[in-house]
Amino acid sequence: ECIIVIGARPAENHPVAATYLKNAAKRGAKLIVMDPRGQAQGIARHASHILRFKAGTDVALLNAMLNVIVTEGLVDQQYVQANTEGFDDLKARITEFPPEKMADVCGIPAETIREVARLYARSSASIIFWGMGISQHVHGTDNARCLIALALTTGQIGRPGAGLHPLRGQNNVQGASDAGLIPMVYPDYKSVEDAEIRKQYEAFWGRPMDPVKGLTVVEIMDAIHADQIKAMYILGENPAMSDPDQSHARAALAKLEHLVVQDIFMTETAWHADVILPAAAHAEKAGTYTNTHRQVQMARPVIDPPGEARADWAIVTEMANRLGRGWTYSHPREVFAEMAQVMPSLANRTWERIDRETSDTYPCDAPDEPGNEIIFAKGFPTANGRGRIVAADVTPPDELPDEAY
Repeated sequence: ECIIVIGARPAENHPVAATYLKNAAKRGAKLIVMDPRGQAQGIARHASHILRFKAGTDVALLNAMLNVIVTEGLVDQQYVQANTEGFDDLKARITEFPPEKMADVCGIPAETIREVARLYARSSASIIFWGMGISQHVHGTDNARCLIALALTTGQIGRPGAGLHPLRGQNNVQGASDAGLIPMVYPDYKSVEDAEIRKQYEAFWGRPMDPVKGLTVVEIMDAIHADQIKAMYILGENPAMSDPDQSHARAALAKLEHLVVQDIFMTETAWHADVILPAAAHAEKAGTYTNTHRQVQMARPVIDPPGEARADWAIVTEMANRLGRGWTYSHPREVFAEMAQVMPSLANRTWERIDRETSDTYPCDAPDEPGNEIIFAKGFPTANGRGRIVAADVTPPDELPDEAY
């Protein structure tokens, strides 16, 4: 009944998803677009409400909505008591953010904030679609916490038509994240700093694991400048273009003693490389992609890689063996089988099943059952099964526009 789009431009960047949103609006769903840039075209043409708030004031706007939900008694008390923790702290702190006070901060009239908050909380099913405009801020974590708090306080999660739906930045961000390509977690988001979890992976892989979380991409560039990192191996990434401070990143890449770049193009990053390893493009290799809808989908090669290009997994496997690791992978299906052994999200999934059924979502309860369309219907994958509500404070952007920028 109610759809919020924030930090994303679906019509331009997620056209398939945008089609569903447009069709929902045509059927009568209320579409609320929140974007500081404004969206004269695209998805905004189908919106019932357009909130063009001041850039960097996401928390102010979302906290004002939470204030309305709490003070006007729109909280789903039964859901909160049964499924969440941290609500009392939110209730106490959210009193500091009434819409009338936040209106000057975020640039949206108080009455509009109240109307949108009531609409989201009272609808039988409300869903939030968010993109990198939420996460790629100094206060990106607080932005996400506010969205989570909106869903948890109103019980708009864990049932059809409700929830939080990230619109990912690239086609396999979900799959890469699930597989553990995040510096502080193992596959399926298990903390590297948890001793019990680490023991499980040490037993599975037969070697000791580092108990210290890794560096983020921004921290890596800082570490190069601090002479803590001398060499890098970059696979399918272009920090010379995508880093938030390009000058800083390019100076770091130039400073490295040794840089290996593995990619399908001669990227801006590759110009800094000492060695370039040519990789196969998506149409030239087999493997799986996991989309934002939790569907693990099979990719099949339709042409051979050109020249000396090889699939990424094959290059990495040979690199490991040149270093004496003795890896025996001969096909992506073997890599997938190993992933399924340590990833609950892939339980009851096999390469053959995915090759046969490309529209199945995870998780799946049994080999002969379809995947679950709805997640968090029976609680959350936390120690106590509860979703955590965390209050966020309004902080100004780290950088504001000036004459040069």
